[in-house]
Amino acid sequence: MIDQTTDARKHDDPYRTYLREDQIPTAWYNLRADMPEKPEPMRLPDGRVATVDDIAPVFARALCEQELDDDTPFFDIPEPVLEMYKVYRPSPLCRAYNLERALDTPARIYYKFEGNNTSGSHKLNSALAQAYYAYAEGITNITTETGAGQWGTALSEAAAHFGLDLDVFMVKCSFEQKPFRRSVMQTFGASITPSPSDTTEAGRKILGADPGCTGSLGTAISEAVERALNVPGNKGRYQLGSVLNQVVLHQSVIGLESYEAMRELGEYPDVVIGCCGGGSNFGGLIAPFMRDKILGTHPDTRFVGVEPASCPSLTRGVYAYDFADTGQTCPLCKMYTLGNGFIPSPDHAGGLRYHGMSPIVSKLYHDGYMEAVAVKQTDVFGAAEKFAKLETILPAPESSHAILQAIREAERCRETGEAKTILFGLTGTGYFDMVAYDKYNKGELEDHEPTDEELQRGLDTIPHIPGIQ
Repeated sequence: MIDQTTDARKHDDPYRTYLREDQIPTAWYNLRADMPEKPEPMRLPDGRVATVDDIAPVFARALCEQELDDDTPFFDIPEPVLEMYKVYRPSPLCRAYNLERALDTPARIYYKFEGNNTSGSHKLNSALAQAYYAYAEGITNITTETGAGQWGTALSEAAAHFGLDLDVFMVKCSFEQKPFRRSVMQTFGASITPSPSDTTEAGRKILGADPGCTGSLGTAISEAVERALNVPGNKGRYQLGSVLNQVVLHQSVIGLESYEAMRELGEYPDVVIGCCGGGSNFGGLIAPFMRDKILGTHPDTRFVGVEPASCPSLTRGVYAYDFADTGQTCPLCKMYTLGNGFIPSPDHAGGLRYHGMSPIVSKLYHDGYMEAVAVKQTDVFGAAEKFAKLETILPAPESSHAILQAIREAERCRETGEAKTILFGLTGTGYFDMVAYDKYNKGELEDHEPTDEELQRGLDTIPHIPGIQ
């Protein structure tokens, strides 16, 4: 309980800061253009550097160009996408006054809330872009993977808006844990298949090796890519919810809005925190602030990526070229990875159950521009419930990883007396995650940290590329 009578903190900032509609960014920011060392290029299985023509059968061509362009700093947001952004953006930058009071911290805590749309998350920012580019190219069918279901929901909305047929391969354990996510996707007209399945060669191969496989984002990606490549008339394309450069680019709208809102408040973050699964929301949030760090205008800002201890790609993985999918059908990315064959435990933060990490985030981490921590899911849900009681938003398990770290940073400020400014990404809501919340409240939620032996089995699947690794 908060003692309102003794709190002397002044409300210098509003609880929620909304930019005007005309302040929505009109171009996405490509952080790679300002990185002193670029992420390693995407490669084909034979080691050759991938070209636009090489990956165009998988992705819409405009997305291929965005994926491989390390030099163009800004990409104009197409007008049809910008018009749809106006339906739910700008999203609010919130001051967590109640959380500050409860923690008795001198820190100022802000969070960028991306849950004010039907998908309940930041995912719609890239879904609209990817669906639009497919539509503009004359594509009729798109496929994708989804973990917790937020990406699948967002792409279902975007596909319906642009009149595209959508097949979603949903990680099997999430398919079973989150039935109403499936219902939302079906409401928008998408077809949903639990992955791994017997509907694709990749799925059958995975099930043949492990009939009880609960799935991962890597298995679902394999099936979605295979399905896209087999649409008649070359009218199918695959669309990815995280990891790749194009997705981080689209999610920069989060960071650009945060940057402008903090500028209007006269604030600048000392610490920027985000959850990390594939890395797109984190990469998007940090983009303009990381630019300042790289260019030397704010060199002391810290950036912290928070991942589940059950799937610790940054903190226990290796920096290597690896396949983006378990079926080894996709090009290779240089990233922190646990190996494409790593199948994480059925953790309830389904959106973070990916074996690798964004090449951009991986390069920043490798070069020392950011930190990473791995946390247990019982601690995460404890932080989620504290936040919900104080700030009135029930957060997604994924987002709650960032909440936990923000709390820990604020508690350090209480001990040191430092009045730091903390910014974290609240990427989505948890209203479809009630099975997990129910288990936590019953004391039935368990933590799992893979043993070195478990990790090694995944690491052993990282390919050897002659002359490269």
